[in-house]
Amino acid sequence: MEKKKIVFLYTEIADYFLAGCKALIEKNAEVHIIRYPVNKEAPFQFDIPEKIKIYERNNYDKKTLLSLVESINPQIIVCSGWVDKSYLTICKVFKKKAITVLTLDNHWRGDIKQRIASFISPFYLLKRFSNCWVPGSLQFEYALKLGFNKKSILSGFYSCDFDMFYKQYLANKDEKQKYFPKRFIFVGRYYEFKGIKDLWQAFIELQTKEPTEWELWCLGTGDIEPIKHDKIKHFGFVQPKDLPEFIKETGVFVLPSHFEPWGVVVHEFAAAGFPIICSDEVGARGIFVEENVNGYIYKAGDVGELKKQLKKMMSLGDQKLIEMGKKSIEKAKQITPDSWADTLMKLL
Repeated sequence: MEKKKIVFLYTEIADYFLAGCKALIEKNAEVHIIRYPVNKEAPFQFDIPEKIKIYERNNYDKKTLLSLVESINPQIIVCSGWVDKSYLTICKVFKKKAITVLTLDNHWRGDIKQRIASFISPFYLLKRFSNCWVPGSLQFEYALKLGFNKKSILSGFYSCDFDMFYKQYLANKDEKQKYFPKRFIFVGRYYEFKGIKDLWQAFIELQTKEPTEWELWCLGTGDIEPIKHDKIKHFGFVQPKDLPEFIKETGVFVLPSHFEPWGVVVHEFAAAGFPIICSDEVGARGIFVEENVNGYIYKAGDVGELKKQLKKMMSLGDQKLIEMGKKSIEKAKQITPDSWADTLMKLL
């Protein structure tokens, strides 16, 4: 059977995206990825299978990039947003001879910028894209506002590498059953919008008032100086392949973002069997976090509320924490690299 050719016009790639691409290859697809350079703030090292063909965006101008895609002659083109004008030109040229898919992860907020985008979309985006692929319901609403009809909007755009994280759960569950690690873990960039300072403040205030054995482990880098505290540990940027040692030693995941269109990391730690605390600005909460079932959700930026949720989690017994983690896994199973790949293949 002839392989179906899929071209991804991307900015930054990630391990979870490559997991989806591997699933596509297993479904007899030929995968071509055009990508931007690796972000210096998050210098991921990728293990890219030989069957996935990678092209560096910086090596092509508008004309040579179009020639490249024409030489591939794909059945599907998936474009990451609408920032790159050359990408948009390619989609316009191919719209009548291929399925052209726009990916979108912003929530509909109804601000001036989004309203302008909605107004010009019929004359601009809809002339370039046959479909729109979004992670969840908040982005689905935005796609509708842009003029895409319901049948042309795909869901489940983001999936973690489910198998990788679930394997960590299986590897650690017996040990955590004996003694659940009393450590919160944050994974993300050290920026204001990530709410990292809220987390530090809430945790320190709790430990000052009522000291406990709980610690806070933070993985990431950014423009915020790591705070010094004897129960807060900083590990800097960590490659995905090195995450298992931290998953083994920690128990509850926290994402206190002020702004987070989605947050694949929530899906990852749900798949690893973690109870979760996150703000109401985290898009992934809608699928992977249910209040009082596998985690707690609080109003973004409200340090007092975050303190309450941390304290609530710290007061739970080991068995309750383990049960919450199991509920997280059930929620994580809703989207996998295999279902992600199926979404694209079904377009054909």
